[in-house]
Amino acid sequence: MTDASGHAAVSLRQVDKYYGAYHALRSIDLEIAPRERIVICGPSGSGKSTLIRCMNRLEVPDSGAVLIEGTRITDASREAVAALRAVGMVFQQFNLFPHKTVLENCTLAPVLLGGLSLPEAEARAISYLDKVRIGDQAGKYPGQLSGGQQQRAAIARALAMEPRILLFDEPTSALDPEMIKEVLDVMTSLAGEGRTMVCVTHEMGFAREAADRMLFMDQGQIIEDARPADFFAAPKSERARTFLEQILSH
Repeated sequence: MTDASGHAAVSLRQVDKYYGAYHALRSIDLEIAPRERIVICGPSGSGKSTLIRCMNRLEVPDSGAVLIEGTRITDASREAVAALRAVGMVFQQFNLFPHKTVLENCTLAPVLLGGLSLPEAEARAISYLDKVRIGDQAGKYPGQLSGGQQQRAAIARALAMEPRILLFDEPTSALDPEMIKEVLDVMTSLAGEGRTMVCVTHEMGFAREAADRMLFMDQGQIIEDARPADFFAAPKSERARTFLEQILSH
């Protein structure tokens, strides 16, 4: 579960998160190995998005520790900021800047945070836009793209920082059904490239094909951690069985 340096890609140790009196995450322990592909599923309100947002400090736990490649990111230190550059995130709602072109959206962080010159950043961005199959849309604004194209632009933007760890928070849930496949196809191809991937999704076909491990959450806890073949064939908990029956029957 570790790389040559002896560190897991992501470690959560006894992580608790509250929103007021609501206990969103309950003593979460989790280790994710470098290059491992994890899919997190579970009912609404089970803590999935909170968990993944703790992995890049968008949420700060009330107790416990989160480590990226061995560096504790729950402290607001210079080392934590540096460690977080290894992490890219793709959101449910795209979060593209509407007043900037697709290319400008993808070059902003590499220039401001990554120290690249604009020509270097543009060359890198174009290569990733080509990878997600929208290189011909680079000069357009987000509002001129379909939802699926916008999400692929958001994936290219995350890739442009060349993260070793990619987080996806329900990346297809805001899309029309006909656009979901084009985004999942891109994600499936990325899954074969050796990055660590953690994805919150209800797309069980993608999970079967791309995941190394399935995590099933309920009421702020990870109650199943299994290989996809085992999880889909024989989930251990009644809660997971009910969830799968509901999801797979649609």
